[in-house]
Amino acid sequence: MLKQLSAQDAQFLYTQTANNLTHIMGVYIYDPATAPGGFVRFKDIIRHVESRVDTSPLFKRRLHRLPFDMDHPYWVEDEHFDIEAHMSHARLPEPGDWRQFCIAVARWFSKPMDMNRPLWDIYIIEGLDRIPGIPKGSFAMLHRVHHAAVDGASGAHAFIAMSDIDANGTPAIAEPPPVEELGKAPSSAETLSRAWSASMQSPVKFMNALMKMSPAIVASARKSIADGGMTAGVPETRFNVPVGPHKMFDATTVALADVAEIRGKVPGATVNDVVLTTVGGALRKYLAKHKELPKESLVAVAPINLRGKGGKASTPGNQVSAMSVPVRTDIAGPLERLAAIRDYTVEAKEAKAGVSARIMTDLSQHIPGATMAAVARLVTSERFAVRGTNLFISNVPGAQVPLYLAGAQLVQQHGMAPLANNMGLFVATPSYNGRIAFSIVCERSIMPDIAFFRECIDESFADLMAATPKAEKAKAATATPKAAPKPKAKAKAAPKPAAKNRAKPVAKKNATGKNPKK
Repeated sequence: MLKQLSAQDAQFLYTQTANNLTHIMGVYIYDPATAPGGFVRFKDIIRHVESRVDTSPLFKRRLHRLPFDMDHPYWVEDEHFDIEAHMSHARLPEPGDWRQFCIAVARWFSKPMDMNRPLWDIYIIEGLDRIPGIPKGSFAMLHRVHHAAVDGASGAHAFIAMSDIDANGTPAIAEPPPVEELGKAPSSAETLSRAWSASMQSPVKFMNALMKMSPAIVASARKSIADGGMTAGVPETRFNVPVGPHKMFDATTVALADVAEIRGKVPGATVNDVVLTTVGGALRKYLAKHKELPKESLVAVAPINLRGKGGKASTPGNQVSAMSVPVRTDIAGPLERLAAIRDYTVEAKEAKAGVSARIMTDLSQHIPGATMAAVARLVTSERFAVRGTNLFISNVPGAQVPLYLAGAQLVQQHGMAPLANNMGLFVATPSYNGRIAFSIVCERSIMPDIAFFRECIDESFADLMAATPKAEKAKAATATPKAAPKPKAKAKAAPKPAAKNRAKPVAKKNATGKNPKK
């Protein structure tokens, strides 16, 4: 049966431009020492991926777009599907170090995808022998998927479904979901009929949804007006400019055990709070170095997974909303910053900060495709893009057990996502097997010294590790004043003597010497 893209999925098609490519990419580094024979050939990887293409619908379906985007596109079966057309490989040039790897990753991410085929591809990079911490003989897999096809949760599920839980080839997901029958592209008459029907029903459905949500909309609008609008509290920074086509990449990783230790220093803090605090501290260091640190806190937008506990991550597509979070770059103390972020996210996660985004997500389902395409292009253009945030921070939990591909063990994982005009910095923080990565995506003219920002993240995390909770200092501070009341009690008992004797209590008090000297 025909399957049409949702409004949220289609948005990522409508907003794509030559400078703003809306695909996401996983960066996976494998150690082939665990594979049979201790090595993995490119043809072994092709064979492995081919054996898993039925684990997710996204592998064999392509887009069927309508003229002038009069309605949202459809997913149809790719009658010319060829696995080798989606896979390629290369070797790092000399010296083959981490910097060369980051350049190769960024260049591949900056290239447009072929929108006439299923919206994914794989690029294998060899020659990583000079990267510290990476085993000799390792290779990297860059797996791109268009954001119209998956969000963070469904993309992570598709990757796990392609992986094994041991070097023997045991699938990580034993039973893949049933393959959906999409069929061929609809005829012109059927397309026009469906588009006309959708356009006629859209105003009615839109108004019904609007009436149901009117109390929430009014409350959200009042709050926005009271706070000064969408740009209120969002300082203007180097990240709030139109972005160009040349993206950059860098990354660092930390242990989840260290994140847990930091969480324990501020009761109620979450892993995501620690991530936000680390990035906030790094931005403070980076902008202060460039003498660009604003007095107001920078604001990040963070995704909210709308699938819920019962939602199926195996279903491709986007089911996300977002909330805005001040990352408290205005607070110098690392634990004070973490406490402030914790206080904000506790209140914001439920409904308050994310309410307007969720309302727009629900209402957008009932806007005609042509109208939505035009509006989406307009509000994300260089001229009209709203400065509603400074950067994007995405935290997607991953598998906490070793994963394998064609016998090779996954040793490191990173994530990359699109930028947008007026939001020129993205920090993705996927976790895997006891570690969490801070993956940085920026544009060359915005952050030419991306390696320095990575160092700022390392320093910010180290500050959190070294920081001592205030509770310990508070106990020490309250211990001294307790000795002070005793002399005061003696001074109160002494007022009866004559004026000439008034100096005696003072002398007596000084004679003890203990409290004054302290």
